[in-house]
Amino acid sequence: MTIRILIADDHKMVRRGLQLFLSSQKDIQLVGEASNGQEALELVSALAPDIVLMDIHMPGMSGIEATQRLTASHPNVKVIVLTSFTDQDHALPAIRAGAKGYLLKDLEPDELVQAVRRVHEGKVELHPDVAGQLMNQYVSLYQGSAPAAEEQMENEPLTKRELEVLRLIACGMNNRAIAEALVITEKTVKTHVTHILGKLDLEDRTQAALYAVRHGLDKEG
Repeated sequence: MTIRILIADDHKMVRRGLQLFLSSQKDIQLVGEASNGQEALELVSALAPDIVLMDIHMPGMSGIEATQRLTASHPNVKVIVLTSFTDQDHALPAIRAGAKGYLLKDLEPDELVQAVRRVHEGKVELHPDVAGQLMNQYVSLYQGSAPAAEEQMENEPLTKRELEVLRLIACGMNNRAIAEALVITEKTVKTHVTHILGKLDLEDRTQAALYAVRHGLDKEG
């Protein structure tokens, strides 16, 4: 299966370097290039890529705003942020906006290609520093409220199916991939996710994934 990619970066040299390398991959097709967030949104609508490699700092609409709008209007298109920043002021907003990957521009070309393939399969790819920030945020969030969350789970426990869905969320799988893995409909997965978030008093999938890791629910058995 060919992975269709759109590059969004305001630096022409960056776009050209990515183009030269990605075009050498047999399973990857570069379908377009954008120099800002607005142009990226327009090209996504016109070209229907599978993945957008998104810079953060671009003139006009930022990569974070573009990611938020893109994931809302084209939920099947996955965004990998490719940037030079690992601080939480950039990373956390990008993840909240819906990015499925957050990587640095200095990573090895082969590592980028593998990340693209894994994100296309439904996994999440995060730079180690960013993953650490997410975990720290989770710990901070639950230092005062973890007992309440645990009590909530004890009073209204997750069903066996909800636990399976939660485990797969923690593995970085999206709703479509979870539906395929459990042989259920995507609509049913969405219902389970809603129930999980409600029962555990969580706001989003990131918190659900980190909750699963913290409580050892990310492993089978």
